Amino acid sequence: MDKKDKKKFYLTTAITYTSGKPHVGNTYEIVLSDVIARAKRLEGYDVIFQTGTDEHGEKIELKAAAAGTTPKQFVDGVAGEIERIWRLMNASFDRFVRTTDAYHEEQVQKIFKKLYEQGDIYKGTYKGWYCTPCESFWTQSQLVDGKCPDCGREVKMAEEEAYFFKMSKYADALMKYYDEHPDFITPVSRKNEMLNNFLKPGLQDLCVSRTSFKWGIPVDFDNRHVVYVWLDALTNYITGAGYRVGEDSKKFDAEWPADLHVIGKDIVRFHVIYWPIFLMALGLPLPKQVYGHPWLMQNGGKMSKSKGNVIYADDLVAAFGVDATRYCMLKEMPFENDGVISWGQTIDNINSDLVNVYGNLVQRTVAMTNKYFGGTVARGGVEESVDEELFSAVRSLRDKVLGDIDSYHIADALGEIFTVLRRANKYIDETSPWVLAKDESKKGRLEVVLHNLLESIAVCSTLLAPFMPETAAKALAQCGVEAINYDALDKFGALHTLKVAGNPTYLFVRLDKDKVLKELVSKGIAPESELGIEPAEEKKAGSAKEAKPQKDVNPPKAEKPENTVNIEEITIDDFFKIKLKVGEILAAEKVEKADKLLKFSVKVGDETRTIVSGIAKFYTPEEMVGKRVVVVSNLKAAKLRGIESQGMLLCACYVKENGEEEVVLVAPEKSVPSGATVR
Repeated sequence: MDKKDKKKFYLTTAITYTSGKPHVGNTYEIVLSDVIARAKRLEGYDVIFQTGTDEHGEKIELKAAAAGTTPKQFVDGVAGEIERIWRLMNASFDRFVRTTDAYHEEQVQKIFKKLYEQGDIYKGTYKGWYCTPCESFWTQSQLVDGKCPDCGREVKMAEEEAYFFKMSKYADALMKYYDEHPDFITPVSRKNEMLNNFLKPGLQDLCVSRTSFKWGIPVDFDNRHVVYVWLDALTNYITGAGYRVGEDSKKFDAEWPADLHVIGKDIVRFHVIYWPIFLMALGLPLPKQVYGHPWLMQNGGKMSKSKGNVIYADDLVAAFGVDATRYCMLKEMPFENDGVISWGQTIDNINSDLVNVYGNLVQRTVAMTNKYFGGTVARGGVEESVDEELFSAVRSLRDKVLGDIDSYHIADALGEIFTVLRRANKYIDETSPWVLAKDESKKGRLEVVLHNLLESIAVCSTLLAPFMPETAAKALAQCGVEAINYDALDKFGALHTLKVAGNPTYLFVRLDKDKVLKELVSKGIAPESELGIEPAEEKKAGSAKEAKPQKDVNPPKAEKPENTVNIEEITIDDFFKIKLKVGEILAAEKVEKADKLLKFSVKVGDETRTIVSGIAKFYTPEEMVGKRVVVVSNLKAAKLRGIESQGMLLCACYVKENGEEEVVLVAPEKSVPSGATVR
């Protein structure tokens, strides 16, 4: 499709405030937006992807003074660091705007003057509560426990001459727009919050200039005032797209309105109330949609330097690589609710998903293609009924994944891809290529099996490219294919003769969790809590409360702690009585009227057993199918809810930092045949 025939998609992130280095919670937004941009390009859109930095305001002025530098020098350094991290994360943005760019400052002055001259802005005096970090004014009734309702910090009383925007003039028009465009704000909970907390109670006129500091864009007809930071910042979406007051612009007409603003949930109010009203006053179309994404948090709380719970994206990249970092950030963020990221959890995700599922599938498939066919396989040959389930999963994947991305259910989209990758791993076990290779008459069937696997990897990798672009490209190269065209992604059989790479390389390397965490803690990158160590200040506080014993007091006899269990030692002979074998889960279902129980059909060697396990809280039936597990095979059968359970699955159990129990299945590190002995 020629570029001029492509449909436009203009996507923006919020511009990042240059008060300091962005942490992984800030960085999530650029990665999320990059996934959307790359997916839209895959669908054939001509994407314009804009991001940048917000560089004015009192907070910047104070930060620069504390650093002993000028505000411009300060923001130049921080803006450079932000752009470096965005590029490090492989974000494919087309424009990086800065609100200190000369063209932007000029247009902000003209916009302010235009709104003043048409009567939407007037001069008055402001007296109220001001939050410096949020650059926001609040009334007494809006404060929460006397503090800023957005960030919870202290506010100060401010009184100064200011210009105001007549917000109430456009309130009815905005509510009508909400009614006529029900998808304007997503998720719907954000829309309800704006309606109930701000619009319906009545909008107050908005302060749009300040005189108490100087680091801002001057109001050109009244240079005692600088433009309020939100009127300055929000207009980047149109100035970056080519808007020039009083001028015609083919570029702007082609790009505006924006198709999507991606922003954090904490600044929804500015983007769905202030911003559309500014646009109405300018006579411009409103953006088509605003997505207020949740926060990516650490240890159950929003990241902040004062809490000591900050994770930086470049530290994650240094430890795990760009694509592994992108994957783990995206996997942990739901559509509407906040997500949580930690160092230990990141390692678990890399080992369980990227190594065991994706990397293992590619490595095994390419290695077998080289071993049995010298690296080249062709389409055709003998198909069997077992193939159809894999075909069906692959054919339906494109629409599921891109549908989830279009509705911003990014983690769900990733989950769909990894469900198919797991299905492909199961297909290897179902078809047993190593067995087919022993029979010359089965060579045609073996070629079909390997070709099916390579094509499945090609489809999955093409759809993984928006999430992990470099890794997807490596996987495709190893399989001897290029990314599959969008129109062929929902078909099976688009590829013909395939020649794989000579020697497969591992996409990801398994990490020794304890070793990696200890190294990160020793370098001061990860907190000691990742190792289960109590913070030093808590230890100190605890020891200070302990009374020093008197010298003449005999210490009491040690008593067994209340929760201690006597562990009976066993001999090696006792251990050998337990028969452990590798099993493969063929089918799984919930046990009726038993919330904790799942029923499994487990293949152990040549026999299939029914095993009931209390892990329904931690695993779904769907994700269990195809897994290799360790089974206690000589356990006496027992009835659970009327079902005879003929064995036990081994699990690792522990308590997480939040006090919740976690249960993880014990599984072989590499693919081994069902029935293999564990010893």
